[in-house]
Amino acid sequence: MRRLALRDIVLLVMLGVVFGFLYWALVQAWNGLAIAMGPAGDLAQHVLLGGWLLVAPIAIAIIRRPFVGILAEVIASVIEVVFLGSPAGPTLLIAATLQGLGSELPFALTRYRRFGWWVYALSGVLGALLVFFYSAFRFGWFGQEILLLRLGMQLVSGLVLGGLLAKVIVDALRRTGVLDEFAIGRADAALGGPRRVG
Repeated sequence: MRRLALRDIVLLVMLGVVFGFLYWALVQAWNGLAIAMGPAGDLAQHVLLGGWLLVAPIAIAIIRRPFVGILAEVIASVIEVVFLGSPAGPTLLIAATLQGLGSELPFALTRYRRFGWWVYALSGVLGALLVFFYSAFRFGWFGQEILLLRLGMQLVSGLVLGGLLAKVIVDALRRTGVLDEFAIGRADAALGGPRRVG
């Protein structure tokens, strides 16, 4: 496997930093939603979980190389923990690794050659699924009557926020031309290029 080009590494770090800050903001939204949901506030995390899966499929789609999804999630989690003081602490690195692994798997199975809606959707679902089992063990959800409700909410969130939204973001970025120097841009050029906006 060829090494990542310098521009790929720089982009990977930039994505990790940007999404580290966005993920921290998502924690604040989680806290607000939990308060608004009252007695059901503990379920707020499942509503928003997919948001924490975004950086992996975006990085994968742009760079199209193995492990970049995992690396992007881990970098974002380091930013959250080290620089923004995430209350989750170092255990966030474990969750990030699982999220990245689950999100990357569907793309890896296509050898990073398929980037249709179904691959993104499966990416979001698997990312949510892997981290769900870790969280269920850590927080003692197994045996709860609402375990399946938690799982269902988290999978839907992963599908929508972690999968389909990532596809929307990537498609919007590629149409601007800012990604032309990356693998996604080279793939587009080989197919005649994407439609530009503006």
